[in-house]
Amino acid sequence: MPLFLTIALVHLLALASPGPDFLFVSQTAASRPRTQALAGVLGIGLGIAVWAALALLGLHVLLHRLAWLQRTVAIAGGAYLLWMGFQLLRAAWQPTSATSASAPSLPSGVWRSLRAGLLTNLANPKAVVYFASVFSALVGPAVTAATRWQLWLLVTVESLAWFALVSALFALPPMRRAYLRKARTIDALAGGVFVLFGLQLMLG
Repeated sequence: MPLFLTIALVHLLALASPGPDFLFVSQTAASRPRTQALAGVLGIGLGIAVWAALALLGLHVLLHRLAWLQRTVAIAGGAYLLWMGFQLLRAAWQPTSATSASAPSLPSGVWRSLRAGLLTNLANPKAVVYFASVFSALVGPAVTAATRWQLWLLVTVESLAWFALVSALFALPPMRRAYLRKARTIDALAGGVFVLFGLQLMLG
């Protein structure tokens, strides 16, 4: 199987696995204007581009040799996911009258959504392990630098396309109506998942 097709299929399977990125995009798309949801998608795409570039540049080797740096990155990422989770849980426990249809637990504004998407992705240092394992297993030393950066472009564009699709699906009127009916429950569940992700990073 050609290298580019193999990378594309492996990365698609990774994207389809639910995680903080999927949770953030789906909830933002269901509760915010399309421009803010797409800004969040762009932020996640930028985060993936950063992790993929760092993996290509060999950061995973540095993290492996400097255990304290890897642990610091994990704790910082876990702390951010915990903060996101507590924000959602706080919104879920607010009285119904104080819970607006626009989900105040999520960041408002295009730039804030972009920043939140970027930080949500960067907060998961396991991404660099994933990219490092994929590139080390499938991209041999004979692969040229030009091909490596073409692969970087492939996974970046593929990630943006996937999360744009997720955003479009969750922005559909039936999905929005379902979210508005169960906003507090969804916030509570999403907050709990973010907290679990954060604790896993900090304690793992």
